[in-house]
Amino acid sequence: MFGPFERAVAARYLRARRGERFVSVIAAFSLIGIALGVATLIIVMSVMNGFRQELLARILGLNGHLGIYAVGEPLRDYDAVAGRVRGLPGVVAAMPMVEGQALLTTDRGGAYGGIVRGMRQQDLQSLHVVSDHIIAGRLADFTGDDAVAIGVGLAQRLDVGVGGQITLISPQGSATAFGTMPRIRAYTVVAIFQVGFNEADTAFVYLPLQAAQIFFRLHGAVTQVNVMVENPDAVGAVNRAIRSALAGLQVRVIDWTQSNNSLFAAVEVERNVMFLILTLIILVAAFNVISSLIMMVKDKTRDIAVLRTIGAGSGAILRIFLMCGAFVGVAGTVAGAVIGIVFCRNIESIRRALESLTGTNLFNPEVYFLSQLPAVLDWREVAQVIGMALGLSLLATLYPSWRAARTDPVEALRHE
Repeated sequence: MFGPFERAVAARYLRARRGERFVSVIAAFSLIGIALGVATLIIVMSVMNGFRQELLARILGLNGHLGIYAVGEPLRDYDAVAGRVRGLPGVVAAMPMVEGQALLTTDRGGAYGGIVRGMRQQDLQSLHVVSDHIIAGRLADFTGDDAVAIGVGLAQRLDVGVGGQITLISPQGSATAFGTMPRIRAYTVVAIFQVGFNEADTAFVYLPLQAAQIFFRLHGAVTQVNVMVENPDAVGAVNRAIRSALAGLQVRVIDWTQSNNSLFAAVEVERNVMFLILTLIILVAAFNVISSLIMMVKDKTRDIAVLRTIGAGSGAILRIFLMCGAFVGVAGTVAGAVIGIVFCRNIESIRRALESLTGTNLFNPEVYFLSQLPAVLDWREVAQVIGMALGLSLLATLYPSWRAARTDPVEALRHE
């Protein structure tokens, strides 16, 4: 498509001589603009993908992909319900659970609200987002009626460690002859976990199932059955299967797309808006390519006329300037893709280095829910960004190249 003559002339035009530096500087800035746009777009999209994936894994790892709730009262036949659900295709686990709120205190002072969850020891062991992140104590001691597992953030707030005691105060008191008295019970900390999800690390408390039933006075019932599935994105089919399997029972089945829909919809909207905004950076760089090529065509008008006079066709002139613009677009896109991929591969190390240099916290887990800055490269998205940048760069070269090809050698040399 591009002959040796056209490649040689295009390469010569890309090397600036004295007096032609200005055009080359504009072309260099165009290349840098495309590179920065591509790199920024890859980095931001990867961070958004990582944020969604981490948020999905941690929230659903703690809360389950589906929840089965009794209508109007606690769920009493929870073992039978869990047994039916476990046999369905796509279901990994079904875990009965008690959930409620309580005030947490210690003898060292301080009081914090927390979410109390009662689970069987084997179910908590199978909840890998917790069991795989035990930093003190062990879940083997998670038995009896006075054991408790808490998050590292809550342990720091209450200034308590393994072997220490925390007191749970239920907001639902007991009626006595002297009025309503709060229910108070002390528990021994047997394990401390750190899942990396700030809300869980600072607010979640796990009790053995029977102990939680006693504390909340559920009389052998549970508040829900949490269900884990193989593919969270296909949770709708499992939801329908569970509804069919539990037909006739007064239960509600709510999956994660219903309970967390607003949160993940907001993340998706933000991701799309960021893609649109950052695409404008590449678009601006493409306009710079147009400007630099138009100036190059204006500067090379006499050369174009001479080339046409000695036999170069309009197609050859078109291809020469297409190659000049394409070089800027391809070089900028490749450089930007390399920068973006390398940055994403080392994003956590870069974050820590910047924090140590500036002395500031660039990624507050209390704001962003996560303790690390995630980045997940989606190679299909990377290919889309590269293709879009190359396409915009190529489109930017068409008009200046077409104008160069239409140059009339007679008019160009009339006043020479």
